[in-house]
Amino acid sequence: MGNKKGIAFYEHGSWYHRLKQLQNDGTTKYSKKGGFSTAEEAERSYYACEEAYKRACRAYRASSSANFELADYLVFWLYDLILPNVNQGVKLWHVSVEYLNVLLKMVSKTCESAGNKSRELLNIAFKDAVAHGFISRNPVPDTKPYKRRKPKIMVLNKEKMRFFLEKASESSWYLEILLGLFVGLRKGEILGLKISDFDMGHSTVSIKRQVTADPIVLKGQSAVSEYQVIEKEPKTQNSFRTLRVPEAVMVEVTKRKRLIDLRKEALGEAYIDKGYLSCRENGLPHSLASFNSALTKLCSRNGLPHITVHGLRHMYATILIEQGVPLVKVSALLGHASVHTTFEYYCEVMDENERILDFMNGSFMPEE
Repeated sequence: MGNKKGIAFYEHGSWYHRLKQLQNDGTTKYSKKGGFSTAEEAERSYYACEEAYKRACRAYRASSSANFELADYLVFWLYDLILPNVNQGVKLWHVSVEYLNVLLKMVSKTCESAGNKSRELLNIAFKDAVAHGFISRNPVPDTKPYKRRKPKIMVLNKEKMRFFLEKASESSWYLEILLGLFVGLRKGEILGLKISDFDMGHSTVSIKRQVTADPIVLKGQSAVSEYQVIEKEPKTQNSFRTLRVPEAVMVEVTKRKRLIDLRKEALGEAYIDKGYLSCRENGLPHSLASFNSALTKLCSRNGLPHITVHGLRHMYATILIEQGVPLVKVSALLGHASVHTTFEYYCEVMDENERILDFMNGSFMPEE
């Protein structure tokens, strides 16, 4: 028997390490590799072989993703990110902030989003451990956060903004576009708005819910058969908020309310009244893809850069920051979980010298 020393072990006159090799059918072959003069040499080879194995797995996953089973993918993803870096024998109640910081630092080297996503996974796991009484406190919130992938933020200049809004005013989605651009709402928040959420006297709107997709899997099947649209609470606790609404947007809210009243009168009992402001002709909520589809068509037909619903929200935030609105205020308006989230997204914007003037004062609105 060899004398084990870390990941390297001595056997038959030389140093060895364990080896994983991906086979053509996607299975893993376990073996050992030897012939090394020192333990350090074996360890270096081990790490090189591990990286080669991970690259091979990623390439295989990309080439055969259609046949990759969910369970296998999740096991691989979790193993590739976290488990290889966890020391054996560490007790759950012994895990400290310092230990997790070291773990996350190693994990973060796997890919761009690994550090942040692994931190989220660990937070869920440790919250559950606290709930079951295994530990008294969750250490993950005190660990170092990792940067999120920054979105590509595009802000139209004044001329293009005026043209965009002029064309948008001809669309049935005009109100929804204004709510994204001048109130900064998420797509699900816009689609979840009800007429009762607006205070017409004070020109405010209260964000109380979002509309999102819920997958339906029929009994005896593993695949999703369809997605239904359901109401859920807003994305974060800070997403519950009451916002002032520009006068031009309130005018469109009033017009939409009148349109809905006419539809109710025309359809009678066929109108399914759930109180939605943004809805189909029969009162039911729009599909989640419909808003972005409408924006894509609008931009394509008018030679404008591609804009998404979330892009409208980014423009709203960018203009606020360039107008000198404090970051903590911008974070509250957006309903972000923390100011740190807002800073990660928009820190580069804060360094720009160019400022956009006359924000939300009517200068961007189409002329009558």
